[in-house]
Amino acid sequence: MAISEPEPQSDSPRTEGRPRAETQGRLVDDAAGVLLRGYGFGAHVWRRVARGARAAPMRLLGGDAMLVRGVEGVNLFYDQNRIARHGAMPAIVQETLFGNGSVHSLDGEAHFHRKSTFVEAAYEDEQVERLAPLLEHEWEGELGDWLEGGRRSAYDAAVGAFGRAIMRWAALPGTRDAQTRWARRLAQIVDGFGAPYSPAFPRAMVNRWWSDRHAQQLVEATRAGDLTPGAETALFLWAWHRDENGDLLPPRVAGVELQNTMRPMIAVARFVAFAAKELHDRPAWSERIAAEVSERARLQGGPTATMFAQEVRRTAPFVPMLPGSTLQPVELDGVTLSKGDRVVLDILGTNLDDRSWESAERFDPERFDGVDDYEALPAFIPHGGAEVRTGHRCPGEKLAIVGLSTAIATLSDPRISISGVGLGVNRRRLPTKPRSGGLVRAAPSASRCPFH
Repeated sequence: MAISEPEPQSDSPRTEGRPRAETQGRLVDDAAGVLLRGYGFGAHVWRRVARGARAAPMRLLGGDAMLVRGVEGVNLFYDQNRIARHGAMPAIVQETLFGNGSVHSLDGEAHFHRKSTFVEAAYEDEQVERLAPLLEHEWEGELGDWLEGGRRSAYDAAVGAFGRAIMRWAALPGTRDAQTRWARRLAQIVDGFGAPYSPAFPRAMVNRWWSDRHAQQLVEATRAGDLTPGAETALFLWAWHRDENGDLLPPRVAGVELQNTMRPMIAVARFVAFAAKELHDRPAWSERIAAEVSERARLQGGPTATMFAQEVRRTAPFVPMLPGSTLQPVELDGVTLSKGDRVVLDILGTNLDDRSWESAERFDPERFDGVDDYEALPAFIPHGGAEVRTGHRCPGEKLAIVGLSTAIATLSDPRISISGVGLGVNRRRLPTKPRSGGLVRAAPSASRCPFH
């Protein structure tokens, strides 16, 4: 089952008509269900309450909690007067994926102050414009490699292309091969953080340690004058970032935030794998995008490819949910929590909420036709919700969109083909992707060898 296919909701007599808060105080803890069910966890919880409910009570890590979805859930979850992010994320995830001392563990003025540098480094249009030609160059290279007989999957190609582009954009030194190797380390951290039961997790911890040390050395070299990045680059901005008290960040923390500026772009490779699956399953869209690329004579910036990218992000979010903790008693849709309880935002359930989207379960890029201000769609939260500058929405979302749409334009080239082998998705795996990553080969008519 593809991640974009929601599990059916039940209106059985056991659920229908029952007070929505009845399961509050339940003895069975739901934490194990996150690991056992993965992206299906939300659909499982929603079966306990009336169809269309906005909140469902849970027991999570020994305390009361509720799962929320839709516009109402987004509004509650991102209300910084009622919900805090600090301390809500399990330490095993926080330390591995985001790093010790990162912005993801901050709230209030400290979060706002550090977030402003992320906005300056990644969100401003000038930063997107700097990255776009680097992405175009890298994906032209990946296309050429496939046409010459290369056998990388769409996912593996994206890790390298995005990694090299974002590192040059951030002003990091290193050869092409060295940047590709670091990109693979960062991609493996993303792959392993959500699987503490598998060998991928200790590998992620090792790569986290290596990456933190390397990024710290880059910050120290910049402060010592051995590296002189441009003032607009991520390396410069984090090397010289001062906290709300006017102090430079410790070099290791500055290096963590440098990675948090780059790594989300590399994580977009998972969206590329899903895009490969959708393009394989929908050849008419591939043809439309290829025609657009031919007409524009460039890979980047096509509105059709961008619509397709947005629909991939809607139907295949990176993680299925996010946690927060209550700063005061809260209530939503008949479910109440006390101060210090957990609120969990169902990202997948919100992106596929049938009260927010027409034919929500259907993959339809046309729904984004003419939608320039995607941030104004409150139920569209693949990179978080609320305001970028003042809230927790990811400032790298624009970079992600331009990167994903460029990859989609490349994968639509009629001279290459996407194999249908290995496109199944393990919905229990966090994070997930099509198993093969989307195998790409030169199309038979494009092969330079009659035997291939």
